[in-house]
Amino acid sequence: MEQRLPVNGAQGDLLRLVATGGAESRADLARLSGLAASSVSLRVEELIAAGLLSEEGSGTSRGGRRPRRLRLSPTAGVLAVADLGANHVRLGVLDLSGAPLVVEERPCAIAKGPEATLDLVTAAFDSLLAAHVPGDVPLRGVGTGVPGPVDPATLRVVTPSRMPGWNNFPVAEHLANRYDLPILVENDANLMAAGEARWWPGSRNLMVLKAGTGIGCGVITDGRLHRGRGAAGDISHVRVLSDSSVLCACGHPDCLEAYASGAALMSALAEAGIVVERPADIVGLVDDAVPSATSLVRGAGRRIGEVLTVLVNFFNPDVIAVGGSLSAAEPLITAIRAAVYERCLPLATRDLEIAPARAGRDGALVGAGALLLESALAG
Repeated sequence: MEQRLPVNGAQGDLLRLVATGGAESRADLARLSGLAASSVSLRVEELIAAGLLSEEGSGTSRGGRRPRRLRLSPTAGVLAVADLGANHVRLGVLDLSGAPLVVEERPCAIAKGPEATLDLVTAAFDSLLAAHVPGDVPLRGVGTGVPGPVDPATLRVVTPSRMPGWNNFPVAEHLANRYDLPILVENDANLMAAGEARWWPGSRNLMVLKAGTGIGCGVITDGRLHRGRGAAGDISHVRVLSDSSVLCACGHPDCLEAYASGAALMSALAEAGIVVERPADIVGLVDDAVPSATSLVRGAGRRIGEVLTVLVNFFNPDVIAVGGSLSAAEPLITAIRAAVYERCLPLATRDLEIAPARAGRDGALVGAGALLLESALAG
């Protein structure tokens, strides 16, 4: 069952506060929203009548009688989200708070083109919903992350370097042909950043690096995802200094991705006679202390760190969180730290934390859920 959220602006603001854990009682909602208690009560009753909120048990007392606790209704709805990689897709069904109800990973070759890939994704959504979501719980929105730049105005993929056949493809329109719901299409590193931000509650400015088959970076500014015109945070095609010249998949020489991505490291290992099928296998080689793999990963971290140095001095983030399949290789993060701390201004690194991402493998799915909820509430 597909159904848009039946809320107006004020109701949506209150529902968002409950869904994100910001409020658990009517008193919390009045304090955080600035609305009068009577207005909050009226809108809460409307949300309860619409089947979006329920009120039960006892919340946390701030003095006096303990308030009744507000929570999302079990039948409020779900979101279907996907995170597309080069050779797989990670799929999730989330509740409106962004909590995963079911997550599944399936093979998916993005090089087969947009129609085949998106049709596989929608078929997977339908099977997950049929198997795991009761019939009285509506689907409220659909979203997917892609490993390429996305124009936020048109939700089309624009000049991706590793997605043949996807350039300017109307991803949102294709999904809308199947689902008459709010649709989210976003760069995968941006989704990771949106999900990761929840794990750093005291930090408002973050850079979230995704080191996998390719290299991406999402930027959180004052607590919100910064998209720019669609290319914000795209460090993969920053030119790096090198004694030799390597042509990147984008057609330009000496891009960071041509030296430091998982695909580049796999190619370099293959030339040395070591064949691996995916970037995660490189981490296994590093854990086994294979010298060539460790050296390559350390060099990749140094190059990434050198690019980040300029951005740290410019942006002054609180945190650089490193995720993606290569992030489990400790020499990568150590080399990034060394380059950044060595080359950046002391004031820029004084309180900077460079650490592995905390959100785990489902970070991009959780980020997609958070952004999709905003879209559903706005629509």
